Amino acid sequence: MSADLRKMPTGFVRLWSAQTISSLGDGVTHAALPLLALTLTRDPMALAVVTAAGTLPWLLFGVLGGALVDRWDRRHTMWVTDAARAVLLATAAAAAVFDVLSIPLLAAVAFLLGLGSLFFDTAATAYLPDLLGRNSALLERANSRLRGAQTAMSGFAGPPAGSALLALGRAVPLFADAVSFALSALLVRSLPAVPRPATQARESLLRQARAGAAYVFRDRLLLGLALRPAVGNIAFTAVGTVLALFAHDRLGISTYGFGLLLTAEATGGLLGAAIASPLGRRLGTGTALTCTAAIEGLAILGLAAAPNPYLAGLALAVCGAAMGATMVLAPSLRQAIVPAHLIGRVTSTSRMLAMCAAPLGAFLGGWLASTSDVRTPLYTAAGLLLTMTAITASMTSNRRVEAALRAATPADGPGQPESEDPVRQGVPELV
Repeated sequence: MSADLRKMPTGFVRLWSAQTISSLGDGVTHAALPLLALTLTRDPMALAVVTAAGTLPWLLFGVLGGALVDRWDRRHTMWVTDAARAVLLATAAAAAVFDVLSIPLLAAVAFLLGLGSLFFDTAATAYLPDLLGRNSALLERANSRLRGAQTAMSGFAGPPAGSALLALGRAVPLFADAVSFALSALLVRSLPAVPRPATQARESLLRQARAGAAYVFRDRLLLGLALRPAVGNIAFTAVGTVLALFAHDRLGISTYGFGLLLTAEATGGLLGAAIASPLGRRLGTGTALTCTAAIEGLAILGLAAAPNPYLAGLALAVCGAAMGATMVLAPSLRQAIVPAHLIGRVTSTSRMLAMCAAPLGAFLGGWLASTSDVRTPLYTAAGLLLTMTAITASMTSNRRVEAALRAATPADGPGQPESEDPVRQGVPELV
């Protein structure tokens, strides 16, 4: 454990440890699940069903899930969710041992894991600002550590471990991930309690969900923070859809080389997470976010024009670094300025917008590649990212960020007004 991490509150160290362990398990399952499906069928549509099942919970229940998290105790939600995922994967491992695995069963496992991710990630995002006293500097440091650990475990260590464990038996990677979730549940259960924000429990869940979505769309800063990942997901999914084909046909990269290309992006992500806080302090969070968004667009433009694998890898590393910094700065800012009783719904609304955009990007990338050229989706993605940067630059300016931080209350105590109408709650109408 680094000396810098030891300076963080003890509760955060436990949360970091829990998420590091479960991220390793996630990486194992991320590699093993599609390979398990491949042992059962060669039908591309059946394989696509397993992959798509994991994203459906965010599309179907994203905002309602955030409303539930805002009603429930966040720490309790996290450890119960991880315990449930441990039982789920242990059951799937048993099915593998008894040779009763099937595509419908794997799709159900992927769906329920995705549902668990919805509740755990939203609850963890809502819990962290209360744990750290809504201190924006601490939140940036904490999110940097969490993002770095997640990238290292799920992006580097987990996938090769999943492939290696699968060679030992179909049940082994599933059981390993079950153990990771069980350990995470035990660590999360030991976290300190934080005050539970007051909510209007007598109001309908749907009305509370609408209040959370309205809070995002009425605040230009939060809307800008939500639009960037939504448009970004269209662009990056369009790139991801044709990246393997582009690498093979235009760059002459082998299967092994393609893995190295993706590793370059993940390496950049680690660097970006590490430099996010210093970058935010030097430029201001708003300017830093605009710069990282512009760098993403320019990096994808460089990838599209890359004449060889080395420049393509450099472009992806730069893009990964910008994305890594963004994924630290934007959530930290959101956690610092959104009231505790709304953070679950605001987070899930933003995440749902991004998840809904991904299928559009996949269709766009495939259509452009088939009707034009394999580089066309990359150039289009770069144009989308740079246009989005220009549109949202004023929405997430340093002036707006500083005003929002000044207006944010240090914490929402039990006496928080119970009205769920975001206008009556004083949502800033920044125009």
